[in-house]
Amino acid sequence: MRPFRESDLENLARLYADPDVLRYIGDGSVQNRADTWREIALFLGHMQLRGYATLAVELRETGQFVGECGPWFPEGWPMLEVGWLIDPRFQGQGIATEAGRAALDWCFRSLGAERVCSLIHPENGPSIRVAQKLGARVDRRLDDLNGAPADVWVHLPAASAV
Repeated sequence: MRPFRESDLENLARLYADPDVLRYIGDGSVQNRADTWREIALFLGHMQLRGYATLAVELRETGQFVGECGPWFPEGWPMLEVGWLIDPRFQGQGIATEAGRAALDWCFRSLGAERVCSLIHPENGPSIRVAQKLGARVDRRLDDLNGAPADVWVHLPAASAV
């Protein structure tokens, strides 16, 4: 995982333009290239303001961009979140679980977090399975998080280390 670069725009824009990829993110609306550029700027701005942010995920062997993962805590969020979004071509390989575990470990060790959440649409089975593998448990449901319901999956330090 690494901070986003402008060169990630093409790959991230492809993901954000795919309705299947975004169906459980916010209200499910796809983004155009300009919106995606602003999203990268938002991640980089979050890094400046908070000292951490959602990061680009790339394959260790090749450096190929495969998605995003990392800590995120914008204004109005219920608590520090670790989320993940992996290119469908690379799903099912454990990348989200590995990236999620690394991000959680960093939150607990470096940020001193006592609890971290993952905000997951109740019908997003693949992300729910990742949260379960990471030891998270549902704490409550938010009826409207950016236009859609989200379950608050809470990670604790001991559970995520498994």
